[in-house]
Amino acid sequence: MTGNDTATDGASAAGVRIDTSKPHPARMYDWFLGGKDNYPVDEEMARQLLTIDARGRDMARVNRAFMHRATRWLGGAGVRQYLDVGTGIPTEPNLHQIAQQVAPESRIVYCDNDPIVLAHAEALLRSTPEGATAYIQADARDPQTILERAGEVLDFTRPVALSLLALLHFVDDEDGAYELVSRLVERLAPGSYLVLSHVTGEFDPEGAAKARAMYRGRGLTLRPRTREELTRFFDGLELVEPGVTLTAEWHPELGEPVQVAGDGPIPGYAGVARKP
Repeated sequence: MTGNDTATDGASAAGVRIDTSKPHPARMYDWFLGGKDNYPVDEEMARQLLTIDARGRDMARVNRAFMHRATRWLGGAGVRQYLDVGTGIPTEPNLHQIAQQVAPESRIVYCDNDPIVLAHAEALLRSTPEGATAYIQADARDPQTILERAGEVLDFTRPVALSLLALLHFVDDEDGAYELVSRLVERLAPGSYLVLSHVTGEFDPEGAAKARAMYRGRGLTLRPRTREELTRFFDGLELVEPGVTLTAEWHPELGEPVQVAGDGPIPGYAGVARKP
């Protein structure tokens, strides 16, 4: 897929069936960012989460700003291929727009498991003529399918930046969080990068426990991790300076600062590491 073509995997938007009986993280994230592609069930839970930490919208904005900065850094480091798993509902500027501003020939594959993301992919994921964008409908817990389909657009013999942004805290240890990252990274060529952001409960353990219980009550998973637990995902890789840091503190010079409420840190960590 080159030029302005956008590849989508699976049914067209017209055939999408969206389950609105329970909230979905991608749609809740959209609500936090001020989007319109969510449902009352998503807004209801998002508002309940705000009673635990009123800075939910700030968390989403800080995470998105990290994606922008990390993508600029990767483009400057020569990366021209990106695999973004758990992309969420497209919000401009998205990863491909940042990457192709740096290098128009960049190729990007997005992946998510929420049908509403598929419904918007064709309209919003537009490539430069020199590059390519694609969207595949798959679950992060099925890395083999992701790799097979992404391989139709990306050349895995060359470096790829694998982004798992605000995703792994929805996968518990017993569901294979560390294993799925290992399987994805194993396929990447030397010189590739792993990009992670993740919520933590280190600053408010009581609030994190309440949020976990809220998710569990709706049949969803939330697994905040410590800085040490997040760093484990980078085992065998070379962390880029400044290592695993608070999300807002990773190379802030690469983007506009996000103004947040309150004095405490936004409870999330992020990092980028290179595969040797």
